[in-house]
Amino acid sequence: MNEFQQMELKYLKSLSHQYPNIAAASTEIINLQAILNLPKGTEHFMTDIHGEYEQFNHVLKNGSGAVRRQIDEEFVNTLSNKDKKSLATLIYYPQEKLDIVAQEEENIEDWYKITLHRLVQITKKVASKYTRSKVRKALPKDFSYIIEELITEKSDISDKEGYYNEIIHTIIRIGRAPDFIVALSNLIQRLVIDHLHIVGDIYDRGPGPHVIMDTLMNYHSVDIQWGNHDIVWMGAACGHLPCIATVIRIAVRYGSLDTLEDGYGINLIPLATFALDTYQNTNCDAFAIKYNTDYNTKDLSLDMKIHKAIAIMQFKLEGQMIKKHPEFKMDERLLLDKIDYDKKTVFAYGKEYAIKDIDFPTVDPVDPYRLTPDEEQVMARLQQAFLKCEKLQRHVRFLYSNGGLYKIHNSNLLYHGCVPLDEQGNFKAVNVDGKEYRGKELYDVLDNYARKGYYAKNDPGGMRKAQDYIWYIWAGPNSPVFGKDKMTTFERYFIEDKETHKETKNPYYSMLDQEEILNRILTEFGLDIKKSHIINGHVPVELKKGETPIKCDGKLLIIDGGFSKAYQSKTGIAGYTLVANSHGMRLVAHEPFESTEAAIQQESDIFSDSTIVETAVNRIRVADTDIGTELKESIKQLEQLLQAYRDGIIIEK
Repeated sequence: MNEFQQMELKYLKSLSHQYPNIAAASTEIINLQAILNLPKGTEHFMTDIHGEYEQFNHVLKNGSGAVRRQIDEEFVNTLSNKDKKSLATLIYYPQEKLDIVAQEEENIEDWYKITLHRLVQITKKVASKYTRSKVRKALPKDFSYIIEELITEKSDISDKEGYYNEIIHTIIRIGRAPDFIVALSNLIQRLVIDHLHIVGDIYDRGPGPHVIMDTLMNYHSVDIQWGNHDIVWMGAACGHLPCIATVIRIAVRYGSLDTLEDGYGINLIPLATFALDTYQNTNCDAFAIKYNTDYNTKDLSLDMKIHKAIAIMQFKLEGQMIKKHPEFKMDERLLLDKIDYDKKTVFAYGKEYAIKDIDFPTVDPVDPYRLTPDEEQVMARLQQAFLKCEKLQRHVRFLYSNGGLYKIHNSNLLYHGCVPLDEQGNFKAVNVDGKEYRGKELYDVLDNYARKGYYAKNDPGGMRKAQDYIWYIWAGPNSPVFGKDKMTTFERYFIEDKETHKETKNPYYSMLDQEEILNRILTEFGLDIKKSHIINGHVPVELKKGETPIKCDGKLLIIDGGFSKAYQSKTGIAGYTLVANSHGMRLVAHEPFESTEAAIQQESDIFSDSTIVETAVNRIRVADTDIGTELKESIKQLEQLLQAYRDGIIIEK
């Protein structure tokens, strides 16, 4: 027996502990073969959520319109539109609707009876594409047996209706109807989405990224492709000062410091005290706050001071970073040292521009990138606050363990930004720590640096360098997740001339309809060009201007439709969901979401418009997916174990 055969036998002996005889192995083979022939589960792809937790949660609850579609198909003309709407809202927000119904319904027992029957019907429908085993695993512990009885067809019972009615009557009689309604509603939500992909940018701008992260951490099946806004928060959680300054500056700019203070419990008092003292008599007009209706305007004056204070510290810290890493090739971002205070100008891009503000009490014109002792103290305290924030660290660990810069899943390539290309459409060579990388290798090396920046505590020097690269992934000119030549933050604050605000996208974005380019990218990542897709976030699709998210006949899909309210005036919609199920792919465009309160009180759902991207000629089965490949391998190993039992090589137990 050679070495390979010995290893194989060792593995089969290990497998025999789980399947100790021919009967057990045979049963598992039959089970797995049955699963292979089921329709594939429904995948949902969402991106660029940017803290808009109410809309995000609603889209998850309604399955991007799938719940209402199931209700329409199940009840067709037997329910009025009003009743369908009420049933859908109950499924989305069961506890809240039950509180309202309890106050309004005169005959609550009749309402319970009718509602439970309807919910059982919908549960049966959404569970029908899964094995009993999979449904059983999704069932709530308290009601698993009862739900299984109600949704499983009983062929051996003569009076089926009486049997089911008696179960429901007992649930109502013993006072468990409200809890049972909540359990069924949550189960329906759980079953309409089998797996969730977040293609980047959970953080920044909106008020509740921490709420979204809590939701994702409790979600049954999810992966995340890091966006540039996620990356900068990951860098901040590592304690990297430029990332911390950037996170705070963006939060204050969009009037969402509550995310840091209340959401994560990060103490900003040292920064506020410093800003109030240092910028008390300083012009802060260039540092306006882009606030929404929830913002308390009494904080406006202080927030503008904080905004200016942290922005200046960010520019200093970034300047130090750029000087430390000439390989970043970001010297044109060094602008603090190009200010002429007498002429009130700044020298950029080979010419002088008038500068709107030169009132910088902490900037030394001789050494402009040096933090003052007070600034150093503030940043040191903020660094400790981020490092010791248990909730942030928990969220960031989840991003690391469930995420990456890209993912290959079921013949789809998912990434947030772009694969950097040169003007000719070739993969661009990027210098990372003295060596050139391109294409998939570039993604892999940067992913590795991102992980090292958080985890390599036994190598402090390597960890610090890796954290610098996390910052580069956020804003570097050849970063795959940023995808532009520069981030013109300084210019947008200080230079009136909008020509200087321009950020040029990587050539990738002008080549999205060139099949040859997309095929080259898919091949680079080891995918079959005939059946694979690229699913992309990051750049809002301006539907209002006639742009389309579907590129190259559906080979590439850019699914950033503007979940963030800051972008909705540009896009004309409020986000996309890409839905991939056993019938094919469709893109769901969402209208703006009013509020959770309106959804509950007025039963106002999000209007969503569906576009078919691709229809499968034959219904896609589990056998056609990545899980199917794993199951086929398991079947092969079990068949080898079966043969080993029959040949007497391994003895049955």
